[in-house]
Formats: sequence, C-alpha cells, structure tokens
Amino acid sequence: PDDDPAEAELADLEARKEARYREIRDVEADHAAGKLSDEDFRRLDSELRRDAIEILQRIDRLRGLADSPDPGGRADPGDRGGPGLD
Repeated sequence: PDDDPAEAELADLEARKEARYREIRDVEADHAAGKLSDEDFRRLDSELRRDAIEILQRIDRLRGLADSPDPGGRADPGDRGGPGLD
C-alpha cells in the first residue's frame, strides 16, 4: 500500500540521491568556471560523493541488493546513472 514506510524511505533516498548528483554537477561546473579553488572543489566534491555513496548503499539495503547475488540478467547495481561515482 501507499503507507509502506520502506517505500516512503526509498522515495526520500531517491530524491536525496538526485539532489546530490545535481550538487556534484554544480560543483564541477563552478570549478570549471573558476568560481571554486582547487582545494575547495576537492573538499566539496569529496564530501558530496561520500554522501552520495552512503545514500546509494542505503538504497541497496532497502531494496535487498546488498545481501543478495545478482540472479542473472539484471542490470549491474553498481551502474546507477549518476555522475562518475566510480
């Protein structure tokens, strides 16, 4: 049903993930435009990516992907379509 707390948490995490991806792209653009020093860029980029990874791990746990093997044919759970988080 619509009242499933896991679904609500998953929706919240997905929104947070997209927000982090957007922030990472913004920081990259600001650095490329000279609005951020190399030091500030590295610090912000590292913080944002670390947070994004934590969010992705929580999403995986909620979906049960972290503890279960890939049963043939599913897309690689490591490919999340975000900015180069590898």
